[in-house]
Amino acid sequence: MNPANDPDKRFYGAITVSDRGQIVIPAQARRDFGIEIGDKLLVFGDLRHGIAIAKADEVIARHPGTAAILGDTGPDVPH
Repeated sequence: MNPANDPDKRFYGAITVSDRGQIVIPAQARRDFGIEIGDKLLVFGDLRHGIAIAKADEVIARHPGTAAILGDTGPDVPH
């Protein structure tokens, strides 16, 4: 299947990095992925392919050992 025609693939637009290194995640991307104020996000990198961002709680839910690696053992983190 051509990725350009895949309904699960999205392009949310361009963003600019601020002088403090901050970015704004586009509103539609936040809605599509359920990202809310206070959510913790994980940043992954591949020097050849780029950066990926994922919600920490979803990564931890799929890979429970991740919580210990991240040092997250509080009540808001699924066990």
